[in-house]
Amino acid sequence: MPVVNDRVPLVGSERHIRKGQTLVGPADSHERLSVTVQLRRRPGGPELPDLETIGRERPSRRRQVDREALMAALGADPGDLEKVKQFARHHELTVEETFPERRTIRLSGTVDRFNRAFGVQLKQYREGAHNYRSRQGSVFVPRHLQGVVERVSGLTDRPLAAPHNKAMPKIAQGVTAQQVAQLYDFPQGVDCSRQNIAVIELGGGYDQNDLDTYFHTMNLPSPNVVTIGVDGAGNNYGDPSGADAEVELDIEVAATVAQGANIIVYFAPNSEQGFIDAIYAAVFSSQYPPTAVSISWGAPEAAWTPAGLAGMDWACFLAALFGITMTAASGDNGSNDNVYDGLAHCDFPASDPYVLACGGTSLQLDGNGALQNEVCWNNGNGWATGGGVSDTFPLPGWQPEDEIPRQVDTGLQGRGVPDLSGNADAMQSPYEVVVDGQWMSVGGTSAVSPLYAGLMAVIAASSGYRPGFISPLLYQLMAQPNLFFDVDSGSNTVQPAPGYSAVKGWDACTGIGRVYGNLLLAQI
Repeated sequence: MPVVNDRVPLVGSERHIRKGQTLVGPADSHERLSVTVQLRRRPGGPELPDLETIGRERPSRRRQVDREALMAALGADPGDLEKVKQFARHHELTVEETFPERRTIRLSGTVDRFNRAFGVQLKQYREGAHNYRSRQGSVFVPRHLQGVVERVSGLTDRPLAAPHNKAMPKIAQGVTAQQVAQLYDFPQGVDCSRQNIAVIELGGGYDQNDLDTYFHTMNLPSPNVVTIGVDGAGNNYGDPSGADAEVELDIEVAATVAQGANIIVYFAPNSEQGFIDAIYAAVFSSQYPPTAVSISWGAPEAAWTPAGLAGMDWACFLAALFGITMTAASGDNGSNDNVYDGLAHCDFPASDPYVLACGGTSLQLDGNGALQNEVCWNNGNGWATGGGVSDTFPLPGWQPEDEIPRQVDTGLQGRGVPDLSGNADAMQSPYEVVVDGQWMSVGGTSAVSPLYAGLMAVIAASSGYRPGFISPLLYQLMAQPNLFFDVDSGSNTVQPAPGYSAVKGWDACTGIGRVYGNLLLAQI
């Protein structure tokens, strides 16, 4: 293994030249950065619980976990934290915050000092319309921190994820989230005022006037929306990137389904550091402990560093362990996942096994708004539901091996995506929402994630039990008569990538299919 001044490369930190990436020049050596360092789990800690076994049980029969005890047992070792603090002091970096339960420590300092501390050369790059700071190769750590430090995020601020929606001026054949919830037989009229739904946003913002207009039209009270800034981000309403459509869609759909629920919006920078830090902030919140966390942003698995992907996976594991349902959009560009390299790709974090991956369908309604059929969403113009077989995560024990196909390019087994699906068609059955002061028609799997996050809150309020890590139970219930609507028509092929077809049973377009809410409630 190469050594740089008695430092060794941090496993999984490698970055490479990207297609379309142009070097602009060195980064400003005086620019101040805030960097998150993640440490290993406390040595000699308890064995990790068997989440597959827990997840197969009905939530009403699960033993409640001691959250505080788990956080202490699975957190960082005080000695390891002190080693990193000494390292920071040696390199004249400031320790801003320490989170032992998250196993993270936040350091600040100049580009020059971080270059020296981690053996990197930060530079400015341009890719399309974006200028950003990044690096090539590995991050290096001292030998005595080898195995202690697992991830360093924040040296790079390249935009990582994209919102999974398509917005356009309002068209005639749109539907409301209320209609979709009724068509899917979600429980109605449930008081969710004791439920918190966390929503992760990496850009954009919302305006209270937009929310008031929307909910007044729906004959519903406006929800209690709480804004929490992560890593210096905040409610950036009027964002020229167009991300307002994502933020207001998420709030309006989740709060329509789970009436009265508190919507906690976590705004973070669109970077590996920001994305992961936002998830940790939501999962570890004691002030607003979430029933569900909805994520409508994502990126192809290959866009992540292995260390960043592992950091996000640990956060998703902890959410499952704490009894939080994580929902994530599976993407809007079919099996291609907006990569266009001729290969099939899965979107992350939807492909994480501890996340309820949400795919997209198209509603076929008659003139009276009655549901006639539901098919795989694919508009034939590059917009289609994401899905496929992971290149990163192995096939989990709760997914049926005989129904999950091999990855279409490699022939290897892997985690199948999505788990459930719901209306996402931006052309045939878009959601009517208010964005930037006007009614818009919005589709995409971005809408499906808050839709199911809302259902989890409704189920928790109705039953008194949080669904939590529910994926293994859903697969166990696949044979239950009438619990799911099996979407078995269409495909998610987007050229030039090969795709997958919707078939009877599970498929890599729509997963198990779409669930009937009241029937799922009866299984809790």
